[in-house]
Amino acid sequence: MVWIIALLILVGALMLVVELVLVPGITVAAIGALGCYGGAAWLAYDKFGVGGLLWVVGSIIVVTLVSTWFLLRAKTWKRFALGEKIESKSGEAPSVRVHKGDRGVALSRLAPMGSVEVDGRIYEAKTMGGFVDQHQAVEVVGFENLNVIVRAV
Repeated sequence: MVWIIALLILVGALMLVVELVLVPGITVAAIGALGCYGGAAWLAYDKFGVGGLLWVVGSIIVVTLVSTWFLLRAKTWKRFALGEKIESKSGEAPSVRVHKGDRGVALSRLAPMGSVEVDGRIYEAKTMGGFVDQHQAVEVVGFENLNVIVRAV
């Protein structure tokens, strides 16, 4: 009977670890962990009385604290974390090559966003309000994030 109680405590701890790491929130794993802990406590009380119940509750607390401590250690989380450093960048800001006052042509209809060509390069563009038809001349009036802000000429 003791091995069943110990198995229930270990399965409960495993389910608690799954709950904390893989599926956070109140899910089947958390309910299963509570069920295993409750089952172990009930069996201990049924077979060994109050003394057995106190030993099992103490064991549940110790096993839960040790497993939680193990999970919260930095080395444990490094195994789950991405180990590579990402050094790529999004494209360069258009303001590096394009300046206010430069002129170009709309490659698509800007309603209010689309593509423009300025100095032989293609950029995502945004108008200040209205629409600009395809193949219409545009002038750069500003920049917003990686977009060129234009107006019809």
